[in-house]
Amino acid sequence: MHMILRIKKFIKNCFKSNKNSNNKISHNDLIQHNRVQPWFKINGDETLRLDYDLNSNSIVFDVGGYNGDFSSKIFCKYNSSIYIFEPVKKFYSNIEKRFSHNDKVKVFNFGLSSKDDELEISLSNNASSIYLNDVNSELVSLRSINYFIEKNKIKQVDLIKINIEGGEYELLESILTNGDIKMYNNIQVQFHDFLFENAKERMNLIHKKLVKTHKLSYQYEFVWENWELIK
Repeated sequence: MHMILRIKKFIKNCFKSNKNSNNKISHNDLIQHNRVQPWFKINGDETLRLDYDLNSNSIVFDVGGYNGDFSSKIFCKYNSSIYIFEPVKKFYSNIEKRFSHNDKVKVFNFGLSSKDDELEISLSNNASSIYLNDVNSELVSLRSINYFIEKNKIKQVDLIKINIEGGEYELLESILTNGDIKMYNNIQVQFHDFLFENAKERMNLIHKKLVKTHKLSYQYEFVWENWELIK
């Protein structure tokens, strides 16, 4: 489950009478709750995340498709061509059915990363991530983003949205090191800090490299941020 949805559920529970003394709030959820309040205040999911200079000729990458809602909203607004990457079989199947009659939306049952790989992904109630340990897990496939770009002869990605529960670091580091970062006009990413001790430092290093080619158009730290190509 994506972080924003977890926090929405948390906020909803806050308004319920606490009859269950075992209903404990985790420290991480409390931190995220405080972070997302400004985002909720501006209704960022329906404003900033959908406000781009896109059209019917644009190409959008949705990395971490989940239920396909983001892609659906982008398509309805801009009629763009969309590539959705979702490694979890259940989510992939639901997305595939959702867009089965839409030729402009392509759905892939693998995630994007620095290299081809197969890993166990946690399917816990709180998050789905290759960086969490949980008895409920699934073997998923990852593919090299640079190889995918080359194989499919993609020259420009107008928007890449990245929400992959910790995998964003390796993915962006790979693009910055081995790929052509200038081919991405907009990079919309949700960084996560509850999975790594050095997440803040790692994010800052990515930022230092991104500023050479992109400018920050909005940032709600560890919620959502967007980097726009400097032209």
